[in-house]
Amino acid sequence: MFSILIIEMKYYIIAGEASGDLHGSNLMKALKEKDPQAEFRFWGGDLMEKQGGVLVKHYRDLAFMGFLEVAMNLRTILNNIKFCKDDIKNHHPDVLILVDYPGFNLRIAKFAKELGIKVVYYISPQLWAWKEGRVEIIKKYVDEMMVILPFEEDFYKKHGVHSHFVGHPLLDAISSLQEIDKYTFKKEHGLNEKEIIALLPGSRKQEVEKMLEMMLSVRPHFTSYQFVIAGAPSLPKEFYQKYVDDNVHFVSNKTYDLLRCSKAALVTSGTATLETALLNVPEVVCYRGSKISYAIAKRLVKNIKYISLVNLIMDREVVKELIQNDLNTRNLVAELQAILEGDKRKQVLKDYELLREKLGGKGASEKAAEVILKV
Repeated sequence: MFSILIIEMKYYIIAGEASGDLHGSNLMKALKEKDPQAEFRFWGGDLMEKQGGVLVKHYRDLAFMGFLEVAMNLRTILNNIKFCKDDIKNHHPDVLILVDYPGFNLRIAKFAKELGIKVVYYISPQLWAWKEGRVEIIKKYVDEMMVILPFEEDFYKKHGVHSHFVGHPLLDAISSLQEIDKYTFKKEHGLNEKEIIALLPGSRKQEVEKMLEMMLSVRPHFTSYQFVIAGAPSLPKEFYQKYVDDNVHFVSNKTYDLLRCSKAALVTSGTATLETALLNVPEVVCYRGSKISYAIAKRLVKNIKYISLVNLIMDREVVKELIQNDLNTRNLVAELQAILEGDKRKQVLKDYELLREKLGGKGASEKAAEVILKV
């Protein structure tokens, strides 16, 4: 009589941002394929919730941007950490899976490890940019580190930490998209026949308010195009209505479809810069933080020449970055014109092909699931 080994594990996952929700949901899907009896309890968003399990807290209640904003919401953040620790202690999962979000997650890693829970980090914090000393915390309290950027493996090796390069999960998410018809998309969303310039102003309220006004300042120079704002799932539709008019439209929760129907994009720095590139849309990267937050960041960030993931991975300027005072209407107009037609556009698209090669192909979620089950 043969016995069958059935894996039945309790997974606790913490993702504190929209990108973490996407990658967390794909990881959950891969884990369910290998462990059909999997039980999930998680901090994340709508995409993770669709995979089943218990959503403990939504990321929209966790996201605070910049040093000043974090300081102003410190009590809320500390209460969330205490709540999370109590929840983990009460449910005692087999494995804790942390998705980026280092300020919060590294505290939870220490707590879980001391409880005897296995700790896996999926999508490394950007320690190579700042707070390099946090590597010592990972050495002590993380059982397995999985990285998604090719240069991160060398970074951890330098610090004596073994890591797994699993490839970038965005390649999985994008490769699974069905073909889209531009005419149908425009019709469904009440758009006109003009070509689209997509606006991705971020996912947090403060960020969106700051960026949209600047992005929309270029409109008089591009009257033959229509502008379409990509709405963040964390913000209500009503929030965007003050920006909408005859030639400025709004599409909610359809960012990938919008980008695939766009000629170019203005994108706030973050994961969206890489998503836009992998969807083959020439872009201008925009960033403007509060003066205090930016001044602190400049002092803390070391040896980093770029803010966009596209340029960091390629280790050269592929897409133009307009930061702080350089982010103005004149510069935006010039850079947007350059990527709509001509040699600059062709070069960007050519560089995007090399970018995809560097990221190591599809299968990141599946590889990450295999590492977790071995733990």
